[in-house]
Amino acid sequence: MEIKKQTNLRGELTVPGDKSISHRAVMFGSLAQGTTKITHFLEGADCLSTISCFRKMGIDIERNASEILVHGKGLHGLSAPSETLDVGNSGTTTRLISGILAGQSFTSELNGDASIQSRPMKRIMTPLLSMGADIVSLRGNGCAPLRITGKSLHAAHYQSPVASAQVKSCVLLAGMYADGITSVTEPVLSRNHTEIMLNYFGANVTSQGTTASIEPEPVLNGREIKVPGDISSAAYFIAAGLLTPGSEILLKNVGINPTRDGMLRVCKAMGADITLLNASTEGEPTADLLIRTSSLHGTTVEGEIIPTLIDEIPMIAVMAAFAEGTTVIRDAQELKVKESDRIAVVTEGLKRMGADIQPTDDGMIIHGGKPLHGAEINSYLDHRIAMSFAVAGTICDGTLTIKDGDCVKISYPEFYEDLYSLGK
Repeated sequence: MEIKKQTNLRGELTVPGDKSISHRAVMFGSLAQGTTKITHFLEGADCLSTISCFRKMGIDIERNASEILVHGKGLHGLSAPSETLDVGNSGTTTRLISGILAGQSFTSELNGDASIQSRPMKRIMTPLLSMGADIVSLRGNGCAPLRITGKSLHAAHYQSPVASAQVKSCVLLAGMYADGITSVTEPVLSRNHTEIMLNYFGANVTSQGTTASIEPEPVLNGREIKVPGDISSAAYFIAAGLLTPGSEILLKNVGINPTRDGMLRVCKAMGADITLLNASTEGEPTADLLIRTSSLHGTTVEGEIIPTLIDEIPMIAVMAAFAEGTTVIRDAQELKVKESDRIAVVTEGLKRMGADIQPTDDGMIIHGGKPLHGAEINSYLDHRIAMSFAVAGTICDGTLTIKDGDCVKISYPEFYEDLYSLGK
């Protein structure tokens, strides 16, 4: 994939539906009674893996151009799959569905691609085992493939060592099948889509500080879900609009949930010109984002903001390389266990472009403002790396080439078309 320099990015975009919310809408709709109608669903490979898994467990899911219809069978309505549940490249599918499968009356196996087979699943196995689950890493390395034999689960209060919405969601979903109230306490608050949406479907989830609790055996009912635009996908156009000379971009109906809006807060700290229009707080909060070219400066990104922007850090690092001054990213060791080791991969790519960047154990130090040039970038099949460097390629001098750049289809199939549409 070759990317060339652009100027004057102008126009209006509706970014794809939120990946986290799309996954959960299918899962919770499958466990609800009646039909759940989902609009603006993300038709990316990861979310399609979730649909495929629930179809294999007997759920009728209709896909057409404008909506997804999930015909749920209730909390105990899933049936034993006759083959391995293929989660593809999706960590969200793997970790959340494990919580659901732990409380079923059948045995199932989960597996995915080479990336999934190297991603840490002990973080969900540990709390599930404490609830009495039978979950085994078939290769004994704490990774997929996993075999889960459904059991009667016990309520537990899990102190999670990491702030992870996937871990928290896994435990809460298992808690629906437990014998009492199940709770998860995190070191800092991670994204809360599961809590919001389970309550919308009829569960009783309460939150206090960084602890979320769920009552067992809820009766979930089918609902209508309008999926907001994914702020993680919007991040690339936010960066492009801020960094590309003469640009003004309007991003429509983007989710701005406070547990996900760290990208906006970091951009403001860097001096960004971003205006929120038409804000709505019904269900998941949303707004239109007006982005204008800005002179950015370095900042420090650390602490409690990290879980709210963990997927956007590769893009923030690229922004920092173009900004004046020094940006320090800390407390982001979670980047090492994403689709790639994003600390190593971002550092490698930006160094190839001429940036002054040093990796650290938990982040990066970026001395911005150096002239950057095109280079050959290896995406390592990581969609967020490919999209971040595509934006870099529209700003730097010369041509930037991305190896395996089509991996963007995991979360944003029309990414390149949308990026080029703004430069016309």
